[in-house]
Amino acid sequence: MSIKNVLKWIMGFFYIFAGILHFKIPEFYVKIMPSYLPYHFELVYLSGFFEILLGALFLIPKYTKIAAWGIILLLIAVFPANINMAIHHIVPSSMENLSYTTQQIILWARLPFQGILILWAYWYTKE
Repeated sequence: MSIKNVLKWIMGFFYIFAGILHFKIPEFYVKIMPSYLPYHFELVYLSGFFEILLGALFLIPKYTKIAAWGIILLLIAVFPANINMAIHHIVPSSMENLSYTTQQIILWARLPFQGILILWAYWYTKE
């Protein structure tokens, strides 16, 4: 099995898992939503649904390319929440035991990491 194929499975399951979290702990995702967006809970559930759907479709060879484009669009759509999270220092409970400085580094490092995730998905838009 090639590294690209292994990374495909990791990516697909990552999005499925992330999408499930939107339904398990929607309150956290609502907290990171920018205030200018309406319907916070609805958008959290909608993004979770699309993460699960796109993650699953990504694993089916026939749909990998279109799902990769969908993931790219989803990552762009949720980027304002990541910016809001960093600006307003909103940390998940898993980070609460870390120092404030470490939390800040992680929150701000997530922003360029979003670009890496986009490039990773883009890799699968090519034959």
